[in-house]
Amino acid sequence: MACGSCGTTENGVPKGCKSNGNCGSGTCGSGSNKLAVFDWLSNMTLPSGQERFNIFEVRFKNGRKHFYTNPDNLPITMGDIVAVEGAPGHDIGTVSLAGELVKVQMKKRKITADHEDVKKIYRKASQRDIDIWQEARGKEEETQRKGREILGRLGLQMKLSDVEYQGDGNKATFYYTADTRVDFRQLIRDLASAFSIRVEMKQVGARQEAARLGGVGSCGRELCCSTWLTDFRKVTTSAARYQQLSLNPLKLAGQCGKLKCCLNFELDTYLDALKSFPKQDLVLKTEKGDAVFVKMDIFKNHLWYTYKEERFKWFRLTLEQVLEIIALNKNNEKSISLEEYEADVEIPVKVDFEDAVGQDSLTRFDTPKTSNRKRRNKKKPAAVANNNTKPRTRSNPNQKPNPNQKATTSQKPNPNQKRKPQAKKQPNTNPNQKPKAKLNPNANPNQKAKPNAQPKPRPQRKPRPKPQGDVKKPEGEAKDIKKPEGEVKKVNKPRRNNRNRKNNNPKNDNNSEK
Repeated sequence: MACGSCGTTENGVPKGCKSNGNCGSGTCGSGSNKLAVFDWLSNMTLPSGQERFNIFEVRFKNGRKHFYTNPDNLPITMGDIVAVEGAPGHDIGTVSLAGELVKVQMKKRKITADHEDVKKIYRKASQRDIDIWQEARGKEEETQRKGREILGRLGLQMKLSDVEYQGDGNKATFYYTADTRVDFRQLIRDLASAFSIRVEMKQVGARQEAARLGGVGSCGRELCCSTWLTDFRKVTTSAARYQQLSLNPLKLAGQCGKLKCCLNFELDTYLDALKSFPKQDLVLKTEKGDAVFVKMDIFKNHLWYTYKEERFKWFRLTLEQVLEIIALNKNNEKSISLEEYEADVEIPVKVDFEDAVGQDSLTRFDTPKTSNRKRRNKKKPAAVANNNTKPRTRSNPNQKPNPNQKATTSQKPNPNQKRKPQAKKQPNTNPNQKPKAKLNPNANPNQKAKPNAQPKPRPQRKPRPKPQGDVKKPEGEAKDIKKPEGEVKKVNKPRRNNRNRKNNNPKNDNNSEK
């Protein structure tokens, strides 16, 4: 049911709620919390000679409220549990509103003091009345389960959503939803015989069902219809169109399957903003051709247009530029092309996330990590090839090469130790004196030492191919081979050390014995 301000105009434009869902005129709800009402007139005294209003609002299960009169002038306040007139018997409820605010609620619902729906309050509920009431409320869940079993056995196309017992336990109201008309006469007989009570069937809509059951909406809050919204306004798809929303029923529908009631809450703001925008069916005439409307951004005042003949390109224009083009077209003048207008549009720079306090990026787990093992495997074949050709040596980046140091030494220079100046060698003046030769500990003892000479860097050699077959050493070969006085024959000796290979070579007769 909608109030007078929630309808539509003659042109089909929805009027909206005019109060963002908390309407104070017509019949759009009580304007306060659905279950707990604050009496803001309780501390105010009435004028002299005026009696207190004698009708109270009583609340029952799931926010069901009715008005009851107090003919016996019982001292009743808000929050009291009272026994009221039922049909038949009596019912138990809680007083939710009293005083002058009840007049406002009755006026909204168009109920007068002598209306037939205004019944009597019998008494304040005793402890026995409360015990019977609580016992009857405890049967509701089991009654609903068995009632659904009976519905399935009868094969009726209806859904049993809720069951409410009367305060005296003699009557139960079954709330159901159905798309078509249902003949439930046999169902009433089966329910009455199964539970031995009076049965009343009451059909409710999808929105009333959602209000009674409750739930959480897509916004993350409890449903408006189950908290503070008591009456439902008419919601159409035109409200979504004016708010530039996509007509997707999955996004626009609420828990009840109907359009969300909150579509009317912000509609007034959009309608006020759209008053300054031109109509969408208006064609802009430019030098390059006619342009038609594509879409708009209401809060940024941006509109997109495209040419009729070239629809692959959209042009962003401001509201002032579009109004300027419309003014020129009214004077039968064509404006410049949309490309020149778009070049003047200043697009604000979007502020991105800045890591100001050392926070991690939100997308740090999106890209997979690359391990260093793959990089090492790529470099490994090159390193193996180098090991086959060059000897494996340890290199110190801080060490400088010493030209006087032998290649076989592995001494490390001390950076803290100062280098002593080397004394110059005096030339040998005695021709008969032979130069002293350094002894090699790995050399052959029968072989004479060779005069000391500067070692030259050994050239790199390719590895020798292994001989095919087994090569046997001669049996008569001795460990210590004596050199003959005549010609020296080369003997295949096992290589002891590559570093002393030059010292093991046989020498000529002229230089060996003198």
